[in-house]
Amino acid sequence: MNENKKIKVLFVCMGNICRSPTADAVFRHLVKEAGVDHMIDVDSAGTHAYHIGDPPDHRAQNTALQRGYKMHDLRARAVQPNDFEEFDYILAMDKENLSLLQQRSPQQHTNKIQLFMQYSTQADADVEVPDPYFGGNQGFELVLDMVEEASQGLLAHLRTNKKEIF
Repeated sequence: MNENKKIKVLFVCMGNICRSPTADAVFRHLVKEAGVDHMIDVDSAGTHAYHIGDPPDHRAQNTALQRGYKMHDLRARAVQPNDFEEFDYILAMDKENLSLLQQRSPQQHTNKIQLFMQYSTQADADVEVPDPYFGGNQGFELVLDMVEEASQGLLAHLRTNKKEIF
C-alpha cells in the first residue's frame, strides 16, 4: 500500500439517518483519538435515497451526543457507483444492505463489502445492527453499544493489518 494513500471506510445502512451515521461519528471519533485521522477517511451512505440531504435522526443524534459523539454536521446520501472503487472497506449494518451492495458492486470490488459486526470481538460475525427507526430510544442505545464495540474491533484490525499508518 502506498504510504500516502488514506484508508477509506464507508458505513452503509438503508436510509443513512440512524445506523450508518452513528458508525460514522463513533469511528471518526476513535480515529481522531488514536491520532490517525490524517490517514483514515470515514463516511456513511444509504442503499436507498429516502433521506438525501437530511441530518441524522434526532434520536440517533441525542443518543450519540450523550456519549460525546457529534453527528449534527452529517447529511444523508445514497451509495454512488464510484464508492465501490473509492472505499477500501464498505461495511453494511445488516444482511439486506450487504446483499444490495454486493448486487450493485462491480465484481472486482465485492471483496471490500462486509458486515460491520464482523469486527466485533463480542458478537458472531453474522450479527446485524438492528434498525432502530421504528422503535423507542432503547433501540438507539443498543445500536450505539454495538457500533462502539465493532468500531473498537475495526480500529484494532486496522492497527494489525495496516501497520504503515500506526
